[in-house]
Amino acid sequence: MAPGPDPSALADLQAASFERANEATRSSWPPARRMRGEQLDRVLRRRRYAVLASTRANRRPHATPVAFVWHDGEVWLPAVEGAVRVRHVEATPWLSVVITEGDADDHGVVVLEGPARVLPLADAPASLADSIAAKGGEYPDWASVWLVVAPSRLLSYAAPGWKAP
Repeated sequence: MAPGPDPSALADLQAASFERANEATRSSWPPARRMRGEQLDRVLRRRRYAVLASTRANRRPHATPVAFVWHDGEVWLPAVEGAVRVRHVEATPWLSVVITEGDADDHGVVVLEGPARVLPLADAPASLADSIAAKGGEYPDWASVWLVVAPSRLLSYAAPGWKAP
């Protein structure tokens, strides 16, 4: 499996994110229901799809399902140059990524937000292919760019029946 940050770095980012969050967020995402660093790492390495939120030029939100890969502490999303989400990142370089699984009392959620950049496909590190293969995926030769998110905020919730990976 491709290298990534120590799972404790994810736990630290989550702790700092909740520390900065307002009381409404902290009470909606109680500490007892937050995923541990190892669980966050496994969810990010295992899941293949997420919902990506960006900002349109008119400042309205735009959300769309996307494939992603967790690599070296960043979220990598394949895209086609000129696509709406690419234009959004070029204008407002910030993205939110929401990963969910399960439903009702067995659901889990991870939300990552942070600055984003557009990177030509050819400029991706060779080790990215290992992270993609570890999920059973294939390198997206249809894509021409990567959207890369460096998370600066991380929130998670694990319902009582959620089964940790």
